[in-house]
Amino acid sequence: MISMAKKTVLITGAAGGIGRATAIRLANSGANLALSDIDMQALEKLRGELAASGADITCHRTDVSDSASCAQTAQEAGRHFGKIDHLVHSAGIYPQATVADMTDADWQQLMRINLDGTFHICRAVIPHLGPNSSIVNLASMAGHRGSHSHAHYSASKGAVSSFSKSLALELAPNTRVNIVAPGIIETAMTSDLLRQKGQALLDSTPLKRFGTADDVAGAIVFLCSDLAGFISGATIHVNGGLYIV
Repeated sequence: MISMAKKTVLITGAAGGIGRATAIRLANSGANLALSDIDMQALEKLRGELAASGADITCHRTDVSDSASCAQTAQEAGRHFGKIDHLVHSAGIYPQATVADMTDADWQQLMRINLDGTFHICRAVIPHLGPNSSIVNLASMAGHRGSHSHAHYSASKGAVSSFSKSLALELAPNTRVNIVAPGIIETAMTSDLLRQKGQALLDSTPLKRFGTADDVAGAIVFLCSDLAGFISGATIHVNGGLYIV
């Protein structure tokens, strides 16, 4: 068991599949949580489900595309808990469109959420990070090998990876910064993709199954823990062997 006792973790996108699974793992490991999402109703429901863990849990409505919203969330969490030990940034969107059909608005909206949002929330938490802290940003296999009909998503996640590596240099030695790059994970975000190409993707995956949100959460919790105390600027790929670096 990894112990996160007395640690505070801010999770963006906490109402989504990966964010939710991460919150559950962390609460069961003893962490206190600042849950962040645009869906407050879902956050309050999750807080109720985690009540038995005994964790101190706060909920924050956050629009990561808005820098002021991110700053407010970081300030509220930092004030309530005294400091933030770890940031897990999993908020993002995954729309489908070919470049030929993509509008300027499509591109700009995705970049505001997936890329600008990463900058906003990471910058906002820096003043609140304690010693031996960490940031885990969610990227994607698509950011490494591309993805048909998701060029804007792939571009944003490639940029998130580069940004995170630069941030790892800036925040050392106080704070480690790492990246988790999921492959094909069964969540609401990938339902359309699995419906269209699921069998072909499954046939190409050496481990012969799709990943779960909990698979990704395990890698995230590891990177937050003391077991990863000498890991920074690294990418963990969680894809069942579909993409091997």
